[in-house]
Amino acid sequence: MTSPNILAEALERLLANDWPTAHALVQELEDPIGWRIHGLVHRMQGDLANSRYWYQKAGATLDPARSIEDEIMELRERLASTGDRSGVPP
Repeated sequence: MTSPNILAEALERLLANDWPTAHALVQELEDPIGWRIHGLVHRMQGDLANSRYWYQKAGATLDPARSIEDEIMELRERLASTGDRSGVPP
């Protein structure tokens, strides 16, 4: 089980536009939310093919029309309110 603190820190790094640090935090995780964050990292880099891979691995669908900030905020709220990553929708 991945620590919610690592996931929360990765999201904070993305909000600060520090995708290299966020990438380092989630790169080796075996966790659906970690995979989704990994997809966000590659989306921020402009690598949509790699991003789609990580979204699919997480059971999510990449929606390029959705803002990265909105997605980060949704994931932050879920982590803060429940600490349970299993119910986070794609």
